[in-house]
Amino acid sequence: MSAHVPVNNIIPFSLVDGPGARCSIFLQGCNIHCVYCHNPETQRLCVACGECVRACPAHALAIDAGAVTWDADACCACDTCIGTCRHRSSPRIRHLSAEELFAEVRGYMPFIRGITTSGGECMLYPEFLRGLFALCKGVGLGRLIDSNGTVDFARHEELLSLADGVMLDVKAWDDDWFVRLTGTDGVTVRKNLAQLSVAGKLAEVRVIVTEGRNDPEDAVRGIAATVGSRVGSTRLRLMRFRRFGVRGEMANAPSPTDARMASIEREARGLGFGEVVVS
Repeated sequence: MSAHVPVNNIIPFSLVDGPGARCSIFLQGCNIHCVYCHNPETQRLCVACGECVRACPAHALAIDAGAVTWDADACCACDTCIGTCRHRSSPRIRHLSAEELFAEVRGYMPFIRGITTSGGECMLYPEFLRGLFALCKGVGLGRLIDSNGTVDFARHEELLSLADGVMLDVKAWDDDWFVRLTGTDGVTVRKNLAQLSVAGKLAEVRVIVTEGRNDPEDAVRGIAATVGSRVGSTRLRLMRFRRFGVRGEMANAPSPTDARMASIEREARGLGFGEVVVS
């Protein structure tokens, strides 16, 4: 049996994480910390500080052998623990092997077209993904990776060969903006963008549109220039920033206007993107 990894959530049926009905799998832990993250409780692993245990109204949490344990049957899903945690983590985690997770996913067949792995950042667990994808491929389930792009896909060719494609976030184009948003630069993201496009593994490129917090117009132009002649077969998703779930400095930041979204969409279509989705 493969190594166990922290699983934050499994959504059995999703229509927004790739083509068709899919099972979306969110792994815990991320290597960057976006200021506009709408699920910041997935960013870090639990440090067992115990604050959530004391706050839980259902007494579904406890500390055992220095770790927080979660009783899913007792949990009332009130999210008090999420709101209490100062470490951007969640105690509602299950540690599963690829085989154990696949057994759950297989139970959703034949009602799903495939799976999409996300996070956090799922590419922090490439060996786990490789095992899970191999199992899913064996029964004809599709396999997509939703990634922030900061892990070099060139180092994981076997995993990429098992994946149908990657849904790649391009959070900013200019590195100054990228550092302000995430704490790191976008060099690896741009490298992955080019390589995935050439390899035919770029399922979708995603750009978050904010007011004054990134450079989405430049990102759209940069993506078009990078994929070059493949722009017509590239799917671009323009995602309007919404503050739901956001904590910290952008918790009350405004969403972009309809006019702004429409302007960027027009520019993207003018650049030749084969499909532009605004969400």
